[in-house]
Amino acid sequence: MKHDADYVFYELTRSICPNCRKVIDAKVLLRDNKVYMRKRCPDCGPFEALVYADAEAYLAQARYNKPGTIPLAFGAQLDAGCPYDCGLCPDHQQHTCLGIIEVNSACNVNCPLCFSDAHPGFSLTLEEVEEMLDDYVRTEGNPEVVQFSGGEPTIHPRIIDFVRAARARNIPFVMINTNGKRIATDDRFLEQLNEVRPSLYFQFDGFDSETYRILRGEPDILEEKLRALDRLAGIGLNVTIVPAIERGVNEHEIGNIIDFAIRHPAIRGINFQPAFHAGRHAAHDPMRRMTIPDILRLIESQTAGQFKVSDFVPVPCCFPVCNSVTYAFIDGANVTPLPRIVNVYDYLDYITNRVMPDWSLEIKGALEGLWSSSSVAGSPKSAGQFAFSCQSCGIPESLTVGDIAQHMIMIMLQDFMDPWTFNQKNLMKCCKEFLLPGGRQIPFCAYNTIGYREQARAQLEAAEPERRRARAEGRRYRPRPITFQFEDGRKAAGLRVLAP
Repeated sequence: MKHDADYVFYELTRSICPNCRKVIDAKVLLRDNKVYMRKRCPDCGPFEALVYADAEAYLAQARYNKPGTIPLAFGAQLDAGCPYDCGLCPDHQQHTCLGIIEVNSACNVNCPLCFSDAHPGFSLTLEEVEEMLDDYVRTEGNPEVVQFSGGEPTIHPRIIDFVRAARARNIPFVMINTNGKRIATDDRFLEQLNEVRPSLYFQFDGFDSETYRILRGEPDILEEKLRALDRLAGIGLNVTIVPAIERGVNEHEIGNIIDFAIRHPAIRGINFQPAFHAGRHAAHDPMRRMTIPDILRLIESQTAGQFKVSDFVPVPCCFPVCNSVTYAFIDGANVTPLPRIVNVYDYLDYITNRVMPDWSLEIKGALEGLWSSSSVAGSPKSAGQFAFSCQSCGIPESLTVGDIAQHMIMIMLQDFMDPWTFNQKNLMKCCKEFLLPGGRQIPFCAYNTIGYREQARAQLEAAEPERRRARAEGRRYRPRPITFQFEDGRKAAGLRVLAP
């Protein structure tokens, strides 16, 4: 007897096998108001994973998928096809909003959860970083944001010089991704940060010792993090805290994290990241992974409606279900999310053509800047865009842009794809790229899943003896381009690492 399936077949895409990383077909299915990915590897068998815990929202947000912006130049040619030609290749559908440079692979913490699988191996030279920054300028013209990451970038001896090099190329927003350990104790380093004044992208997963034991391997690390944040507040640097949310570990801490961020003088933003399982991670159930809708519901319940699910709007420069963000004006105990005052959706609707007066187009431009992956929490630009967008919010006219920055907070949710949830369609719209020697720019979710990271690290580590010799001899190191090769770019995921 015939019977109906218990799911709706939504679309066919390309993904990878979580075991061998072969590129394979995948079905996106809707079941019980959730979105799942189902795929079968001919060698490793079937896999299924939860992608998004609200199918209605997943479908509704697709309409905010804005046209991409093409970069000025590409770094790779079309050959084997996506996802093997990253660089960016001419098939990629978005420019780079955020360029990431991993300046080292070593770290001063051995986190059980670490997508970069940090361990000693390489430490970039100033010449390499300058070359990557120059290429970033070549492809973007006027890039807005660069983030120095690792490993732990603050332990790199030239990290301050890297920030200066980015400033010298007129990149307005320079970020350092950090766990805060050096900031908590090193007075001279704090002075240097005050001199170059980057923004900080600060690992902060909650308050419970068990949270830090499971995610960071250090149950007593909280006091050190709080001390680092207070020291950053003392010199007036802007911080975005970055909690990785893992099911069964710290989802109960989301409301406390928001309350803490609103009250702390250094914190201008929060970037909640559902834990994605690439690099180094514990065993997990891909059918129970945290997703953006899960965190949104927890935000509403744990803040008693101070922030609601409806306050969060998709970021349209990447694929809309990858990011969700809101901004709020804080006046003492009063917190006013911007979407309750301005109908943001009216201005992010890139499908329906509307006739608007000029002032509305200007508001649209301001909101576009806020709902972008290049928006930096607490920056003068975002504060100015917030003020212009919120002309009827009751913001006192006497407040300057700097004052407004002190009264606003950004809350973003960013869901990265791992080998279980990798979707080629989403990848082709990615706007967060790793910058590499030789001009390659690799989308975040490809770099951490397909095999690019392993190949790049092998080449960067192989070049480390030559870097050391160049430093010892006081000569300029000549960067070597990073290249990639897959055994069969169309069918196989086995990697053959090239010698540098």
